[in-house]
Amino acid sequence: MISAMSDVSGAGTHSDDATLTVDELSARVGMTVRTLRFYAGRGLIPPPIRRGRVGYYGPEHIARLDLVRELQAHGFTLQAIEGYLDRIPVDATPQDIALHRTLLTPWMRDLPETLDRTALVRRTGRELSDDDIEMLVALGVVEPTPDEDVFQVATAHLSLGVELLDLDLPVEAVQDAGRIFTEHGRALAEELTEVFRTKVWPHYRDSGGPPEHIQHLVERFKPVTIQGLVLAYERAVGETQRDTIRRTQNKPR
Repeated sequence: MISAMSDVSGAGTHSDDATLTVDELSARVGMTVRTLRFYAGRGLIPPPIRRGRVGYYGPEHIARLDLVRELQAHGFTLQAIEGYLDRIPVDATPQDIALHRTLLTPWMRDLPETLDRTALVRRTGRELSDDDIEMLVALGVVEPTPDEDVFQVATAHLSLGVELLDLDLPVEAVQDAGRIFTEHGRALAEELTEVFRTKVWPHYRDSGGPPEHIQHLVERFKPVTIQGLVLAYERAVGETQRDTIRRTQNKPR
């Protein structure tokens, strides 16, 4: 869905909006002047508006720097950030750029939390064997790190993972199910992204609505999409069960 924003265009920053000196911009965004000049040299922000010998910065510069910081928080390298910003039109408005940040909001309720094994045991409220850890990894709730007995944990789903431990499922079955979810989940994400890029986003962009309305659309699009996926899956399971029963009944005895 992020790629949908590369179609955004706007009026850009008007020179009357550029009122901050580089020192004032530094204080506003919490970056050093040296960093700002480095980013400007790499083309991450446009040149300042010159009035005489003084350069001034405005909302577009702030919006782009906020986006740079958001991308850094998501683990993007400087080279990747440059490539990402290259796809944003130079005349994009600050509101357009802010929408990029909205699209970067994680879909998971909570970002993964780093826990060592002792903290993980304390969080689950039970002892965890090596087999239990293997099952949590297969479920996608826990992810190993290069440090032994340190894990990235999807804490929002940890209680569900612990409940599944008590079902005594074969770990191979869980791993196979995980591969299925990953494969089809990626395909769904790519197809839904294309629908959003070609059908949803152009409609709201061309409607002339305020940026806040479009941001609300993006934020609401996520849970609605997830709920639609759950509903479709429930229906598909029901249909599969009915088909299985019909095939069983039609088998010759």
